[in-house]
Amino acid sequence: MPEFILPSGLSVTLPEDPQRIVSFSPAVTETLFELGLGDRIVGVSAFCSRPAETKNIRKVGSYGSTRMEVLDDLKPDLILTISGFQKDLYEKIRERFPVYIFELPSSVAGIIDMVSKIGVVTNRKDEARSLEFQMIKIFSSIRKHPEIRGYVEIDLGGPVSFGSESYITDALALMGIKSIYSNFNSEWLQPEDSFVLESDPEIIFYEPKMYSKFSDEKLKDLIAKRGWDRTAAFKNDRIFRTPGTLDFFAHHGPSFIWEVLPWIQNITDQIM
Repeated sequence: MPEFILPSGLSVTLPEDPQRIVSFSPAVTETLFELGLGDRIVGVSAFCSRPAETKNIRKVGSYGSTRMEVLDDLKPDLILTISGFQKDLYEKIRERFPVYIFELPSSVAGIIDMVSKIGVVTNRKDEARSLEFQMIKIFSSIRKHPEIRGYVEIDLGGPVSFGSESYITDALALMGIKSIYSNFNSEWLQPEDSFVLESDPEIIFYEPKMYSKFSDEKLKDLIAKRGWDRTAAFKNDRIFRTPGTLDFFAHHGPSFIWEVLPWIQNITDQIM
């Protein structure tokens, strides 16, 4: 069986052609389906929702936790996780199962690169390159507009925004939207309302909590509560809620390239 070097520098031996895969990462799960490995996935996290077929796969835990007896029952020959919040989970299960931990992308290019790495680990290199080519075609069509100040907030059990080490900040910058937190050297952070108002963003993107029913009325209440009605974004009708009930900006799988980027592009084309 081939040996792989993890981002941490540790080595791990994995099956050459995995047959029973567990994925704790929604982005990795989506990629596996795109590579034709959906029928080999025996377990996913409760937050793996793309594609729709994931609803028929056994849920093995949340984004960062699991029960060992569930994994013992599934007998996976490969478990896939991602760095960041899942690091503790990785440390918990790596002694008993073959686990590969991917590095969380910090840029749009990193999202594409992760597809390549998943293809290598699962022995689907050609399929991964084909998927990469599709993503690069969309990526290369991005049009950058004159720079404006922007702010992104996601409800992840509380308000979260993103600094210079986030693929979200990178994606916005590529389209001419400079995040008000782009000079903060972090992946994510807890925003301060006073800083947001002081920065006076010209465009705001808001992503409600995953699976929640977030109405226009709730958005109006949020805008008033947070003082966003005093920003240039509100005054120019540039506060946008992400579509659907699934994670959107928060999802860094292939659909970030063909769903999120075109959505941002459509908005910037209209307002710039």
